Amino acid sequence: MKKGFYAKLAVTGMRRNKRLYLPYLLTCAGMVMMFYIVAYLAASPILAAMKGGDSVQSMLGMGTIVILVFSVLFLFYTNSFLMRRRKREFGLYNILGMDKRNLARILAWESFFVALISLAAGLALGLGLSKLSELLLVNLLGEKATLAFTVSGAALWQSVLFYAGVFLLIFLNALRQVCLSKPIDLMRAESAGEKPPRANWLLGLLGAALLAGAYLIAVRIDNPITALTMFFSAVLMVVAGTYLAFIAGSVVVCRILKWNRDFYYKPQHFVSVSSMAYRMKRNGAGLASICILATMVLVMISSTTCLYFGAEDSLHARYPHDIEISVSLNGPEDASESAISQLRAAADRLAAQGAAETSMIDYRCAFVAGFLRDGVVDTSMTNATNVDKLTLANVCQVYILPLSDYNAMTGKNETLAADEALVYPMRIRYQPETFSIAGGAEYRVKLLDSFPVQGDAASQVIPSMFVVVPDLDAAVAPLLALESVNGERAVSFAWTCGINASCSADAQIALNREIYYALRDMREAGTPGMGNIDCQSAAGESADFYGTYGGLFFLGILLSAVFIAAAVLIIYYKQISEGYEDRARFDIMQKVGMTRRDIRRSINAQLLMVFFLPLIFAALHLAFAFPFVRKILILFNITNLPLLLGTTAVSFLAFAAFYTVIYRVTSNAYYNIVAEARE
Repeated sequence: MKKGFYAKLAVTGMRRNKRLYLPYLLTCAGMVMMFYIVAYLAASPILAAMKGGDSVQSMLGMGTIVILVFSVLFLFYTNSFLMRRRKREFGLYNILGMDKRNLARILAWESFFVALISLAAGLALGLGLSKLSELLLVNLLGEKATLAFTVSGAALWQSVLFYAGVFLLIFLNALRQVCLSKPIDLMRAESAGEKPPRANWLLGLLGAALLAGAYLIAVRIDNPITALTMFFSAVLMVVAGTYLAFIAGSVVVCRILKWNRDFYYKPQHFVSVSSMAYRMKRNGAGLASICILATMVLVMISSTTCLYFGAEDSLHARYPHDIEISVSLNGPEDASESAISQLRAAADRLAAQGAAETSMIDYRCAFVAGFLRDGVVDTSMTNATNVDKLTLANVCQVYILPLSDYNAMTGKNETLAADEALVYPMRIRYQPETFSIAGGAEYRVKLLDSFPVQGDAASQVIPSMFVVVPDLDAAVAPLLALESVNGERAVSFAWTCGINASCSADAQIALNREIYYALRDMREAGTPGMGNIDCQSAAGESADFYGTYGGLFFLGILLSAVFIAAAVLIIYYKQISEGYEDRARFDIMQKVGMTRRDIRRSINAQLLMVFFLPLIFAALHLAFAFPFVRKILILFNITNLPLLLGTTAVSFLAFAAFYTVIYRVTSNAYYNIVAEARE
């Protein structure tokens, strides 16, 4: 055999099928490019030196894993379209005398060329766009950019090794399909029709039930922790329900359309409906994949955009004061008014020295964690065998503070009877008329509409409750004997202080540091009752905040671009593969008088029947996912509902416009294929 013969056959096959290979090569190169860019940014020394750079790079590190896993799944999926089209060609080679070893050599050369082109083009684009991506990310974080261009050797090697392995796996899978098939099966692979799947009604009802169950969970959920724990279960239900609904439901729709004689027996409907009915398993799966990818893009881009533009609100919610101080106390005697006065005076004096104007609020509190059920907090957790009570949705952190401190920091003059308490539930809906901690006194509840929440409570993922009692000592005395699950005292004590200082951000950071060292010196000097000291400033923590949210936004943009590219390629291959399958049918119809105009009308009718289904279902999924997204964003202290509504609406409209353009372009490719039947 002449040297280079198999390589030439591979190149010829790819050139003749450029309509299939060109999008595939572009997609492979795009995946390599995205992976390199994210891996480069995850190891960028410029980002590492920035404030909040560690948070950004940890997010990007997770992004590389997501892109790699998705690349494996998606490239295997798209390669199946190529193999379906090429099997006829390999079957012909086999009949003409080539054995399976010869076919394996052709496949090996094709895989080598695909890997070489994809890696070369992807890495070239990645190197060229990595600096632009870095500048964009730095700008999103509000930092100053440098123009120094660097190349990450580690990112290059990771990209080459990972994707070389992916292409090797794809080659082995293609080799399995070709070498284990008979020549006649290869020849008929493309033209083999599909029968509508059996038990359509049963599968359709199962899919509808899964979707209804997921939607019901989303609508009824009212707790952020529950939303977080149930989100992935609901996602799996939606994915499975969508595939079943599209595969089985689309068959039912085709049958209904065929029963409607006035609709079915028209040139623009007859060919499209009849051809769709025999490939609904694959057609429905493709539409479901497009729907799922569209939903992922919409949820991801709307939520990360909301996070990015709501970062300022989230920062203020987490740090409501310029400086947040929390000092743990050893016991109830250390939380007395006289014991706290020394700490309060020291903080006030230091704040006055560091800023021209300051304001300060503080309060003493006892706090305890437990399971809240029917107005009672159980701290013992002796009911460990009761799974229902050990759900995260019932976990609650309770802060108990005296009425005198509440009135002092709010400027109010509230009064309470001995058995009354003011209650402010945070991230939880409280309905019982009474409240108690197991083993303690029971209080009649008077709900508060607002409360000056300090940063420590705002940082908690679990729900919190602030309980204002007439007498702190009397409220906690019965609770001192309670033990937590690890045998320690269930009740802890702390003094919390918030300071607003009219000085620059750098001065606030310096003042926060000075207060911390002063309080630490007081503790080491023997001030009784002082435990751990935590001092944080909003100015000092803002870099990590913007780094985390900016990194999520940037990663959301990149992953959305990857998923959109995947959806575009699925749409394109769906149109191309169906175009080749329908070409013979349209050829017959043209011979009996069907015009090009009729072909165009038939294609448009098919477009209207299937095009809007993924988009409509994606909009439906997004609408029911909205409560999930909103509750999860509350954990990030994002409570701006108009902002979330706006980002969601804009994301959907932009995606719908882009989706319409892409589908119109790919439908033209379908038309060009079937129109070639008579040429």
